[in-house]
Amino acid sequence: MDSPHGAAVKAEDFGLKGPRGWAFRGVGIDAAPGSLIAVEGPSGSGRTCLLLALTGRMKPTAGHAEVGGHRLPKKMSAVRRIAALGPVSGVTDLDQALTVAEQLREGALLQRHYGAPVRAMLRPRAERRAAAEARIAGALEAAGLDLAALPKGERTSVRDLERLESVRLSVAIALLGSPGLLALDDLDLKLSDTERAEAWALLRSVAARGITVLAVCSEAPADALVLRTGPVDPDAPDAPEDAPDAPVEAAEPAGAEGDTKNDTANDTTNDDTKGADDALAEAGRA
Repeated sequence: MDSPHGAAVKAEDFGLKGPRGWAFRGVGIDAAPGSLIAVEGPSGSGRTCLLLALTGRMKPTAGHAEVGGHRLPKKMSAVRRIAALGPVSGVTDLDQALTVAEQLREGALLQRHYGAPVRAMLRPRAERRAAAEARIAGALEAAGLDLAALPKGERTSVRDLERLESVRLSVAIALLGSPGLLALDDLDLKLSDTERAEAWALLRSVAARGITVLAVCSEAPADALVLRTGPVDPDAPDAPEDAPDAPVEAAEPAGAEGDTKNDTANDTTNDDTKGADDALAEAGRA
């Protein structure tokens, strides 16, 4: 697997508003290439929308961002080419009917068709197969997934994988395209404390390879640059009428001073995900 230069991630007053309110707003960050970025907040607070907007999959409606030198929202397609998605529910779900080997081969085939240069398609079949196998081996190593350790090796069904194994497989598939930015949703979902530590260790190792990592989580590690999402301030301008009567305490600043320019990103609801859900429905997921 190639070792690409990571994509710098910058944003100022970045926001996305759906038909019934803000999915997130006022986001600011200045992260160097190869950074480990955590989007921390409760479920339903606009975390996934922020991740998809920063990877060019959803169109923001306020402020601007820049990923790998490509300005959003103008250069969304360019950002998508350098930003790969790991596990994101409803977007990059693994096929539960496939084996691990089949899922990897499918990922390599899609990468070859949509991500590889045209000249690569003209190589002899044996050469293309060998190149795909080399990419898969490199991606598995980077993701820390040992096929031999699975119950049935590479023939293990995707549906039989443990949660952390599933994360590693999704990361491996995402890394097949040698992205500059790797983004993951709900990283710590259904993981034990030990597994959570392993998951963050995996992402640190990916970042150490030069790839910028953006991960949604409920609790960020101390060494990550932190973007925090949370409930809207009902007294803020453009706050929706159905915002909660009492503001919720804002997140504290990121662990390291200067990690973010503004680490509060807001949604609009108390029921509690109208803004984020509507933004997802309106913009779609690519």
